[in-house]
Amino acid sequence: MSGIHIDEFYADAAQILVSLYGVFPRRVNLFAEDICGEDEPDEYGLHSTRFQACFATMVWLGEEGYIRYENTMRQDAVDQAVLSGKCFSALVGPANADADDLSDGTDEADLPPSVRAEHASIVYHLEKALKRRSSVEIRKAFMPLLAKMS
Repeated sequence: MSGIHIDEFYADAAQILVSLYGVFPRRVNLFAEDICGEDEPDEYGLHSTRFQACFATMVWLGEEGYIRYENTMRQDAVDQAVLSGKCFSALVGPANADADDLSDGTDEADLPPSVRAEHASIVYHLEKALKRRSSVEIRKAFMPLLAKMS
C-alpha cells in the first residue's frame, strides 16, 4: 500500500500531462495552483507541503523526459512547458489490458475505428480516471505510461 503522497503524485502527474496534451503542441506556463489548488505561502514565503509536492512533480516530469520547459518561475510554475515527443507518442498509444477495468460499459464494437482507437489510448484512460477522482483508477491508468517511458 502506498502513501497518500504517492496517490497525489499520480493525480498531479496525470493532470499535468492531460493539461499539456490538451494544448499540444503549444508551449504554456503551467502553474502548480492550477493543478493542486490555491495555496497561501506562510509568513516566511514558503508554500504548503502539498503545493511543494505538486511543483516537484512538474520538475520531476521534466527531469525524466515527460515534459520540457524553459525555466521555473520561483516554486510556483514552469515556464513554456510542452509534452516531449516521446511522452506524446506514449499518451496516444494504446493502454494495456488492465485499463479495460476503466471501461464505462459502452459497447466499443459499435463505435467507429477512430473512436475505438482514441478510447484505447493512455490519455483517454487518464482523463476518465481523473474525472472519476479515484486514486486507484488514476494509478491504474498511469502505470502503462510509466512502463512505456522507462
